[in-house]
Amino acid sequence: MVPKKKLTLALLLALSLLVPLASGLPVVEAAQQSSHIDAVLVVDDSNSMNKSDRNKISNEAMKMFIDMLSAKGDKVGVVAYTDRIQREKALLEIKSPGDKEDLKHFIDGLDRGAYTDIAVGVKEAVKVLQDGADPSHEPMIVLLADGNNDFNKTSGRTQEQSDKELNQALDEAKKDGVPVYTIGLNADGKLNKASLGAIAQKTGGKSFVTDTADDLPQILSEIFASHLKLKIVPIQSITANGSYQDVTVNVPNANVLEANISIMSSKPVEAKLYDPSGKEVAIPSSNVMVSKSRTYSLIKLLKPDQGDWKLKVKGVAKDKIDINLVFNYDMELTMDPVSSKTYSKGDKIDINSYLVSAGNKVQNNSLYKDMNAVLVVKDLDTGQTSELKLGNTGDRFSGTFEIPDKHNYEIKVRAEEKSFYRETPAVKINTKSAAAGSGTTASPGDKDKKPFPTLYVILGAVGLAVLLAAAYFLLRMWQRANQGFVGQMVIEIRDENTGEKTYPQYKKLAAFKGKFNLHQLLQLAPELRETEKIIFTPGKNDRIVLKNLSPNTIEKSGRAVDASKGLELKSGDRLTIPLIGVDQTILLEYLV
Repeated sequence: MVPKKKLTLALLLALSLLVPLASGLPVVEAAQQSSHIDAVLVVDDSNSMNKSDRNKISNEAMKMFIDMLSAKGDKVGVVAYTDRIQREKALLEIKSPGDKEDLKHFIDGLDRGAYTDIAVGVKEAVKVLQDGADPSHEPMIVLLADGNNDFNKTSGRTQEQSDKELNQALDEAKKDGVPVYTIGLNADGKLNKASLGAIAQKTGGKSFVTDTADDLPQILSEIFASHLKLKIVPIQSITANGSYQDVTVNVPNANVLEANISIMSSKPVEAKLYDPSGKEVAIPSSNVMVSKSRTYSLIKLLKPDQGDWKLKVKGVAKDKIDINLVFNYDMELTMDPVSSKTYSKGDKIDINSYLVSAGNKVQNNSLYKDMNAVLVVKDLDTGQTSELKLGNTGDRFSGTFEIPDKHNYEIKVRAEEKSFYRETPAVKINTKSAAAGSGTTASPGDKDKKPFPTLYVILGAVGLAVLLAAAYFLLRMWQRANQGFVGQMVIEIRDENTGEKTYPQYKKLAAFKGKFNLHQLLQLAPELRETEKIIFTPGKNDRIVLKNLSPNTIEKSGRAVDASKGLELKSGDRLTIPLIGVDQTILLEYLV
């Protein structure tokens, strides 16, 4: 259980995981580049949440999570569900503050509905990642729910059907390396803790429980830190006295990428910031960004200077302020390659592990100074795990692992200090000999018997041709499924009763892979559901192809066109789609 907090101040740094590299790398002081995460935020938007989250603090927590993401490069999507998908936002790459504002505006527009089916939300979140995730990013799903289902009796949906779909979605998430972090909302005491715990456990995520929505920002901070291998470091607690109070924020070295200072309060809080030289830094300014919402303010420092920064906080008298730090470095931990040969009991393996940044060894003894490292050894035969302390030579961690028994092992190095930890990828050690033969013995005359080479050659050639054809077919299927889009779609919606049109919405298409439908572009608005059978796929030469599988009419240049087999669109083409179920018309323009 996370302690209740009237005001939480969390310093978080958006982590970037670098590809582990072998030894023999050039030496540098620090690096600028990092990788990113792809996150889908999934929220139960049923009426039962009116009791679990009366003030929609879950929305505020999701918005804070978005603000904690890197200034550029991360992707985030949103899925709001009941017993169907209420609204959805496909993965959007953060390229500017405007992208974050677009996501937060979307969250503010979420409405609640009747019934609940958790499988619907999780299944869609997995699909969103499969359709738009970047293979080089770290994927994750965050689920906010009470864990209970409430089916519409007229639908015929059963718990067994829901459980089957949920387990299938979780199997896919696990296969794709997507942990699901669950947050159980228990304000009304009806939380299904076991269900949410099982979801997290099955996918390698973590499960959290809270009786009050006020805990959600702190929980999301812990999820953020856990997923990205960060540490939350409690600094101090203060009680506001109505005047500015000083908080020291130490930036330990030049490898810090972004520092996010989140100030949570139901009452106004003022803040001032001073750099290590004592100079006041304007909020916002060139290297300081600020985001504000109903319940929080977030200050983001980009590549802050090393040293003690001073944060002056002025809160309402007697409010408690809890301060936490989470440090992120643009570094990873790598280990020298281990031979793939089969080892024997008693063999010794030299272990050498290094900090790397942007593919280079980090030459900064101060980073190693206070760090401890261990070799984590898991016996794959018994399941037991042990640790071997490694030496710190100032520029690496070293030690020797002696094979204790004729078992198979998995080893990795973990290095940490109070505000930082990293792990190398696990490496398997084989100590068992190759499998014995089949046990059959050739008869003396067998060596004189010759096979029929012509028949074997023919069969082999046919088999190879079939394999090549199958491989080509699968390759083409994969290419089609992962082909990207270019350009953007300009969308307007005209009310046929009043003649009024909405402001143009510019929807970038780069986040989609393979195909998408018009309903997704319309943010899955329930009243526009009939557009889900109007499908777009990539075309050649920066064009897209529209395929109409719905009863709706597609009009181009004022004339109805048959798009049932595909209609190619080039930049500047405009379409009109009158809707059948509502008195509205969709106006589209494709631009490259």
